[in-house]
Amino acid sequence: MNENNEKKPSEIEKAIEQTDGKKEGQKTSIGLTENVGGMLCYIFIIGLIFLFMEKENRFIRFHALQSVFLAIAIFLISIILGFIPVIGTIGSLLLSPLAFVLMIFMMYKSYHGHYYKLPFIGDLVDNQLEKP
Repeated sequence: MNENNEKKPSEIEKAIEQTDGKKEGQKTSIGLTENVGGMLCYIFIIGLIFLFMEKENRFIRFHALQSVFLAIAIFLISIILGFIPVIGTIGSLLLSPLAFVLMIFMMYKSYHGHYYKLPFIGDLVDNQLEKP
């Protein structure tokens, strides 16, 4: 592939290559280690608080913003499912446990120091964090 067609890695992709999941022990401006802060971000209100409090640490900001976008997406999906008569009711019943499992999975990934990007949402977050 020639140099003009190569995609330049984003900041998050560079961080993934550099850390390879070894984020434990680094303190942030809010006084937590990165892995604990990233894990706590997936509790919605805490993710929103960390998004406004943490200005320097990209790992925590990434997970905080991704958790907020994920919560908004789940909320919108539940509203849309509410308008569909039978299938929507069944979908609404399945949405909560699936959302809970997804949040636990994301807590696990972030606790182990991974920049795990959810499809579509992770790309939105990556684009938001790259803006100056």
